[in-house]
Amino acid sequence: MELICINCPVGCRLQVALQDGQVTAVTGNQCKRGETYARQECVDPRRVVTAVIPLVGSRTPLSVKTCAPIPKDKVFDCMAELGALKICSPIFMGEVVKSNICGTNIDVVATKTVK
Repeated sequence: MELICINCPVGCRLQVALQDGQVTAVTGNQCKRGETYARQECVDPRRVVTAVIPLVGSRTPLSVKTCAPIPKDKVFDCMAELGALKICSPIFMGEVVKSNICGTNIDVVATKTVK
């Protein structure tokens, strides 16, 4: 299997050998992060979700992100949960706007302050 690493701007072309659902070898990476990424991506792909959501009574939207990567197959469900939120200002950078998004035990936080 071939992947392009997304951990840094280099974009290494990674070759990943799989056997019985397990990664047996990774080549093509210029750093350890590439190998780590390939192993994770082939077995349990995850993504940090960033989004912009409206604030009730405000013309300024709120930018948010997950505190950690969530399983890739939950990204659309995560976006749906975020879209259903009714949040009012003021809200402060780092404040949790949604706990345990999609049952992942991962929080979504504001990435800016809106007063």
